[in-house]
Amino acid sequence: MRRKRLCSEFFHTPEGVRDIYNGECSQKHHLQTEIRKVFDSYGYEEIETPSFEYFEVFSREVGTIPSKDLYKFFDREGNTLVLRPDFTPSVSRACATYFNPEHQVITLSYTGNTFINNSSYQGRLKETTQMGVERIGDDSAEADAELLAMTVECLLKAGLKEFQVSVGQVDYFKSLLQDANLDIEEEENLRSLISQKNYFGVEDLVRSQNIPESLEKAFLELPHLFGSSEILQKARSLTDNICAIKAVERLEEIYEILKIYGYEKYVSFDFGMLSKFQYYTGIIFQAYTYGTGEPVVKGGRYNNLLKHFGKPAASIGFGITVDNLLMALSRQKISLPEKKAPVILTYTEANRREAILEAQKLRNEGTAVALRREKEDC
Repeated sequence: MRRKRLCSEFFHTPEGVRDIYNGECSQKHHLQTEIRKVFDSYGYEEIETPSFEYFEVFSREVGTIPSKDLYKFFDREGNTLVLRPDFTPSVSRACATYFNPEHQVITLSYTGNTFINNSSYQGRLKETTQMGVERIGDDSAEADAELLAMTVECLLKAGLKEFQVSVGQVDYFKSLLQDANLDIEEEENLRSLISQKNYFGVEDLVRSQNIPESLEKAFLELPHLFGSSEILQKARSLTDNICAIKAVERLEEIYEILKIYGYEKYVSFDFGMLSKFQYYTGIIFQAYTYGTGEPVVKGGRYNNLLKHFGKPAASIGFGITVDNLLMALSRQKISLPEKKAPVILTYTEANRREAILEAQKLRNEGTAVALRREKEDC
């Protein structure tokens, strides 16, 4: 009795992962093909990195997923290994190993699965498919605009008609923090409260600190500081910090370049967007659409990450969560092509030779053929 019960427990997937089959599987592959066409059209070269890496690639110093959310295990030599939770550190490690981003711009694209041990209460998948790009060795506003343009093109290519790419600026917030002289714990609390748009929490924390009134006003405005390009002028008016103003000027330049692409209507700005990934510098962005509460795209600039791998280089990238995008398309009733059903040829032992030859002939002509032997009476 115990043997049967134990066996049945393994007939379904563990919590947080799922099987993808039939039409959904072919739709997912079609979606990935369309996205890859965009990557290829911009000249990004494909790269594959291992599903697991040394723990140090995703350590606290790198600023990626918290250790408690990693799938960790050991190899025979006792080294701590981690299932890949995030592609950016993996691609950065590979780029530092095989390329010279200090001397040339490296453009790479990837497809693969990531693994994050989310809390079961969050209702998120623990294994998801990601597709993305990394542009390494380029600190220009043109690079920022190109990745935003690619994001828009990928979503249009997927079939979405209504979506928004929300762009933030990490350096703006960091510049204000430098003037505030808060301790690390208070900085993290403030970052979290602003990200959550917790207006009252931000107000309580800021007013409990001994900071100038103008700076206090800027922090209180941050959760409200989102909207179209007009919000850039308001952000500029809130501070005289030179670095913060340069951060706004960078967004203004990016927006002007996006007008050349013709994609500015898909972009809004949000100065309260502050990623949990500590490696981001400069712009960060997320793309949203109907049908999923999670972003379908996340990205940003990470100019200091490659320093961790021995080759400092300014970089920017984004990742598309294919599973979230597929869910959004389904809930918006946007259909994707399914693989055409094969021609089925049935045969018996008597006409087996003729059936196989006919099947091969059709396959050579480009037709999918499935051979099925007829059941014969005993």
